[in-house]
Amino acid sequence: MLQSTLFRPSNAKRIIFFVGIDLLVSYFTLILSYDLRFSFQVPLEFSRSVVLVFCALIVLKIFSLSVFKIYLVPWRFFGLLEALKIFYAHILAYGIFCTLALVGFFGDFPLSVIGIDFVISSIFIGAIRISKRIYLENSPKNSPKPTLIFGANTQSATLIKAALNSEIPFYPLAIIEEDEKTIGNYISNLKIYPKSALKELISKHKIKSAILTRTFAKPPLEGIFNELTQLGIEEIKIANLLKDDAQKNPKLPLKNISIEDLLSRPSKDLDTEVIGKFLKDKKVLITGAGGSIGSEIVRQCVEFGAKRIVLVEHSEFNLYYILEELNQNIMRKIGNLSTSFRPCLLSILEKERLDTLILEEKPDIVVHAAAYKHVPLCEYNQKSAIENNIIGSKNVLDGAIAANVPKVVVISTDKAVRPTNVMGATKRIVELYAQNVESKRSEIVAVRFGNVLGSSGSVVPKFKAQIESGGPITVTHPEITRYFMLIPEACRLVLQAGAIARGGEIFILDMGEPVKIVDLAKNMLRLYGKENEIAIEFSGLRPGEKLYEELLLDESEEKTKYPSIQVARPTKYDINKLNADILELLECESYTQRIAKLKEIVIEFNHNANA
Repeated sequence: MLQSTLFRPSNAKRIIFFVGIDLLVSYFTLILSYDLRFSFQVPLEFSRSVVLVFCALIVLKIFSLSVFKIYLVPWRFFGLLEALKIFYAHILAYGIFCTLALVGFFGDFPLSVIGIDFVISSIFIGAIRISKRIYLENSPKNSPKPTLIFGANTQSATLIKAALNSEIPFYPLAIIEEDEKTIGNYISNLKIYPKSALKELISKHKIKSAILTRTFAKPPLEGIFNELTQLGIEEIKIANLLKDDAQKNPKLPLKNISIEDLLSRPSKDLDTEVIGKFLKDKKVLITGAGGSIGSEIVRQCVEFGAKRIVLVEHSEFNLYYILEELNQNIMRKIGNLSTSFRPCLLSILEKERLDTLILEEKPDIVVHAAAYKHVPLCEYNQKSAIENNIIGSKNVLDGAIAANVPKVVVISTDKAVRPTNVMGATKRIVELYAQNVESKRSEIVAVRFGNVLGSSGSVVPKFKAQIESGGPITVTHPEITRYFMLIPEACRLVLQAGAIARGGEIFILDMGEPVKIVDLAKNMLRLYGKENEIAIEFSGLRPGEKLYEELLLDESEEKTKYPSIQVARPTKYDINKLNADILELLECESYTQRIAKLKEIVIEFNHNANA
């Protein structure tokens, strides 16, 4: 441990090391200058003044090098700018020395020796300092990459320290900050520059890497990414640093910027206190608990201290997978050992078993996330989509109402708004049922949102697979757009909406601005560095697919106290007629009959079967 501490780099050790090197180099160059001046036969009267001249010169040199902050520059970060500063420092030191010599301070003394020493000392002191930089740049294994740091904060200092200790393969050359108050200051000897200096710094130092030390929301992050890539930055990292961890462990991870980072839009009004009160010590039953949304709801319930979680899932693999994660990761990380789990391999179409389960468990909250959601597959399998999405949802809602479950949260989709496909129409019918069924003691709420990043069958994993296999990337249409949200963000807002619901509402989550899928594909190619290698091909709209998704039929009826959550206008539908219509829909045998009946129930349904 003592040996490890002894050889660990620090500012004090660096200064002592280079002052010692400068002492030795300065003495050597002065002796060499005398020898060169007198052809290696120095007269005795001049040799006596060597010690005095050396002492004066070394004091002046150390002073001048300190003025130009040369001793604060780490060895591996030394560059041409620092070499120029060494030259200027020598001009200052030798200029002062010559002035003293001319006024007779050193007696009879040949100034030509000083001229020779000026040249040799500048070269030697600069060469020693730049030697490690040259070695590292010519050693592929050890070569750190010149890097810009975005964000002047404590995490910047941690990164610089990690670079000095050779713990990351980067060496920061400058810090970029938009806050004018900090510009011109230094963090760990690195100067803070304004964003306007970006182009000049990248060009001057041939920088190809950047590290972000701050969490940026989507609009500024996307702008930074575009600007950096256009300026030639090939590698952009995000420092995954936490304040506590940064002090304990300097070897903190750097992750590549991802498409999820570019599309993420952290909610400004997430109320974790409300979610905590909603879930703390509650029994929660989750359908589709192994799916993209359901599994994240499970994680959030664990994080916010639910007492018991009943996981209802039809897929054996999905149920196994989430249970393994719970056992191995979540409990260790969160340390919450009070939550108990009941895995139930069960389809929501098994009404009797589902009713029995709800009555046995008597949950405080039911979150219904189980659904068929893949648009083309639902088009090809209409009967299955109708049964699972409509009848399965009815089973869940009816079972919860019969058991007097206090709160039921139904996950809906933007495809339920003016649907053009069977999947969207089935989800709209579920919304109508949730709004109009006699809920008795249960408060039933539906929450509508768009695409979530990284879900099974979504476009991002598909594009990743296409890029990794060598392309091409297939996009259905050059103008197609979609809303995107991170799964954790969407699930927290779902739970927050459930917490404030009074029953009968359809909440709409603010998804931000829609994203062109072709732009998403281009950004992913740039992230992978494949924009010049892999083509984008347009395959045409798939059955039931539309160019633009919507979240509202009309203007929202009312706002909530959270800007990210709005309430849609209620749609009245006689529940007896709706039940009769659903039964008739189930009896439809042909494709044409089903579509006609869906249009009868969902009057805004405009089927686009062969887009």
